[in-house]
Amino acid sequence: MSVDAQPVSELPDPRNFGLPVVAEDELPEELRTLVARVHDLVDAVAHTEADTSELARASAAVHELTERLNVKRRDVGAMLERPRADGGTDYQTLTNVVSGVSNPAAVPLVLEETEDGVRSEFTLNGTYQGPPGLVHGGWIAALLDQALGSASAAAGMVGLTANLDVNYRNPTPLNAPLEITARVTGAERRKVHVSGEIRHNGEVTAEGTAIMVRLVAPS
Repeated sequence: MSVDAQPVSELPDPRNFGLPVVAEDELPEELRTLVARVHDLVDAVAHTEADTSELARASAAVHELTERLNVKRRDVGAMLERPRADGGTDYQTLTNVVSGVSNPAAVPLVLEETEDGVRSEFTLNGTYQGPPGLVHGGWIAALLDQALGSASAAAGMVGLTANLDVNYRNPTPLNAPLEITARVTGAERRKVHVSGEIRHNGEVTAEGTAIMVRLVAPS
């Protein structure tokens, strides 16, 4: 059965996918701080030249902290509930690996709505390295996928990626300011067409197009 033919009753709630919801103002600041510090830790581990005794002590400390945090945890993911400027509500996956605010592996990506879509400025450190000094192509695709999906959602058409095409135009550097933009270019029944770009110093380094499939068919 095609996605267009799938009964709406079998689809998850388009607002929160049926997951537990955490209000943005209820997210502990201590968790945000912990996420930032673990993000820095990942970068430090990837690039450290500490001696073996220091590595052993650090490993034991991280193991102890992991055990402490695992005492109480969610079995499934959750959604972050955010108020919109227009009085509505946005939902974002709390542990999203690209932009989740509770995921230390996530990129420092905060997508903001614009007149025609979404936009963000960010910088990627060596954690996201592919070729020497450059961002890994897989992360570039993931960033575009996130922005394209967010643009569709910002336009009121929440959906899932059915197709994603990425063209790599120029190398995307690490440790340099980057900009990502995305917008809806058309819609047909449950299909939403979106496009976006990543830029460095105004030059496009990668561009992507996608077809998002809305979770609920338009009335």
